[in-house]
Amino acid sequence: CNTKEMSPSELERLSRGYIDAVWQFIGPERDIPAPDVYTNPQIMAWMMDEYSKLRGFNCPGVITGKPVAIGGSLGRGDATARGAMFTIIEAAKHLHVDLAAATVAVQGYGNAGSYIAILMNDILGSKIVAVSDSKEGIYSKQGLDPHKVFQYKAETGSVINFPGAENISNEKLLELEVAVLCPSALENVITIENASKIKAKVVAALANGPITPEADKILVDNGVFIIPDFLCNAGGVIVSYFEGVQ
Repeated sequence: CNTKEMSPSELERLSRGYIDAVWQFIGPERDIPAPDVYTNPQIMAWMMDEYSKLRGFNCPGVITGKPVAIGGSLGRGDATARGAMFTIIEAAKHLHVDLAAATVAVQGYGNAGSYIAILMNDILGSKIVAVSDSKEGIYSKQGLDPHKVFQYKAETGSVINFPGAENISNEKLLELEVAVLCPSALENVITIENASKIKAKVVAALANGPITPEADKILVDNGVFIIPDFLCNAGGVIVSYFEGVQ
């Protein structure tokens, strides 16, 4: 099923139904689910509520990424991207890259992707030249305003046809000559098929497993600096831990 095509009531039934199926295998002392692709605080709230109903008492520690009003943690929304930004800053120091003059391409414009674009633009002064979503991407040599792109996507459902930008494919975005490439969508997007075409100086893996092992070797051999996913996206896990124990 495609959750993006569901009504709010359908999405709630799916969220609660999932917990009905797995509740015996999760819990604060066993396994704590956290937000990921296509989830949001409302979905996590439904899941926490359903688990609490099944256990017979309120159990906010069962899940993270909840709204702050019911036990969520301040900063969880941009935690993955903010943590990634810190790793990019350290990589840039090591490589002597001026991030204030750097170009950035972001594949995936969901939670992690949109926030990394906004943070690098607002805090570091980097130029966001390309972003994409699950459908396609956009490119502007002059740079994109990530806030306006975020609003445009919220209104239209996609970044495609953003005013003043050129539409490009996700594949083309990955091959752009930029200082920092941020694969922030799904796994296995940089493979043995396209690794030799990657021209970025730094690949910051915000997604889980966006680089295959074979592609990883090719990138390293070509002098591309990789920030691995388990470090680059650790900010989300860290703040999820804070949420679980607060």
